[in-house]
Amino acid sequence: MLYSWKSALSRRNAFVFFERGHRLAAERNETFQAYIDDAKDKATEGDSRVKILIKDIQELAGDVEDLLDEFLPKIHQSNKCKGAICCCLKTACIPSHASFANEFAMEIEKIKKRVVDIDRVRTTYNIVDTSNNNNDCIPLDRRRLFLYADETEVIGLDDDFNMLQAKLLDQDLPYGVVSIVGMPGLGKTTLAKKLYRHVRDQFVCSGLVYVSQQPRGREILLDIAKQVGVTEEARKDNLEDNLKSLLKTKRYVILSDDIWDVEIWDYLKLYLPECDSKIGSRIILTSRNSNIGRYVGGVTSLHVLQPLDSKNSFELFTTKIFHFDNNDWASASPNLVNIGRDIVGRCGGIPLAIVVTAGMLRARERTEHVWKRVIESMGHKIHDEFAKVLALSYNDLPIASRPCFLYFGLYPEDHEIRAFDLKNMWFAEKFIAVNSGNRREAEDLAEDVLYDLVSRNLIQIAKRTYDGRISSFRIHDLLHSLCVELGKESNFFHAEHSLSGDPYNVSRLRRITFYSDNVMNDFFRSNPKPTKLRALFCFTKLPGIFSVVARLEFKLLHVLVVVTSHNSSQRFIISNKIGNMSCLRY
Repeated sequence: MLYSWKSALSRRNAFVFFERGHRLAAERNETFQAYIDDAKDKATEGDSRVKILIKDIQELAGDVEDLLDEFLPKIHQSNKCKGAICCCLKTACIPSHASFANEFAMEIEKIKKRVVDIDRVRTTYNIVDTSNNNNDCIPLDRRRLFLYADETEVIGLDDDFNMLQAKLLDQDLPYGVVSIVGMPGLGKTTLAKKLYRHVRDQFVCSGLVYVSQQPRGREILLDIAKQVGVTEEARKDNLEDNLKSLLKTKRYVILSDDIWDVEIWDYLKLYLPECDSKIGSRIILTSRNSNIGRYVGGVTSLHVLQPLDSKNSFELFTTKIFHFDNNDWASASPNLVNIGRDIVGRCGGIPLAIVVTAGMLRARERTEHVWKRVIESMGHKIHDEFAKVLALSYNDLPIASRPCFLYFGLYPEDHEIRAFDLKNMWFAEKFIAVNSGNRREAEDLAEDVLYDLVSRNLIQIAKRTYDGRISSFRIHDLLHSLCVELGKESNFFHAEHSLSGDPYNVSRLRRITFYSDNVMNDFFRSNPKPTKLRALFCFTKLPGIFSVVARLEFKLLHVLVVVTSHNSSQRFIISNKIGNMSCLRY
């Protein structure tokens, strides 16, 4: 076979072979993705052998992408030289032209052999092509539905809200702190934001900050300073002292969301004046850990959030299922209602599990058959079920949307992600592509993906533009963890804490995200170059990553994201080598 391919490579028709090989590789890649879809359903059922097969298929699909990215520029160049090949067969460019053609032929043969091996195993496990399966989905006009959707809806937490409001505005509140604590997914942030927005007009100034598991203290202070009115000049002159001086004279309320440890609070409180003074300033905080709330505001500050009871759980589910139409359960069969109650019961009263499940069901046919299939995939133990609900919602995504969703995991927890940036990264990685290359059509497809993820409650709207369109997003930390876990499992990406020093594993890395300069520098200094790297994210204090990228010359790098601290005063020196990378698009 290889001999016959090579013998066909006359100088006159070499470009025809390249295009044939290109089409073959692209078609194989589409088939791989369809197989992966069916394989994931079987892996969800617990077959570990299928999980291994999924990894093999995904690895092969990635290698096909690499092959296309490496040789496609050469193919295009060969087409431009077609006339020269035909007219000047004795030119000096022919030997190298034939050389890379032979190399491409050999790589195609390797791919075909791996396809045969995988196809044999695939047949054994009865994994089929799902590319024509519509997955019971109903098309939605998501731009219209979500342009003005309520982002702070609270169901079943009225008593909690009233108690918190009374406590927060009590003049005798010890330490001036209200701590909303409880297990993940209960709606602590949603409740805290509603409380904050309801009372902030009663204070002179206010601020809302996301602390997260990997906080940057000075950036949090800078965010507070901007919101409470510290001038740009004062922020640059002496951020900490000027912030403290301003807050000493004003009645403020600040919401600090998702605090994980006391160290970050010890730092912040140095510049936040005491709240138990006559001025009446207040702090609202959320945390999974009651000890954090107890440390910051004492035991009287604690408000422990509990799971919803069955009545409120079903009300929340109903609200999300019928959010955008006027239908209700009156038009549903009694069996469908009972199945709905069973689904809600398995969510254990956890609002996040309920809304994510409802978001998944809302995109499917509202029939007993479809809902029974969902409940069959759900576990019976609450904690196992919670994890399964999140994973089930990921597996329910269209194939093309899955890498788009996983991309959220490349950012740190609680990071605000601009829609404009995200869409352009998807374009760079060719997750969103149209045959015509029409940019407007690609933009529309990317918007559809984003609105679908919002519809399924997998991501949260952070900000809107002046005309109501979505400007930026956040993702719940549990769903962020899901992205990180799935990214590692599938080798889609690795976060710095999951990187292995094994040379084989390093050679297979396709996307990496770093949150620490030291970890990043140690990794590139002590490991071989990850030759398959397609995306590199660095959230760093120093811009030294540019010299690393220039030195290593990642030939398949499509996306390079470097986010530095606001106070970074170092100049960025970007080598011409980075600009000359043929695959780099963002």
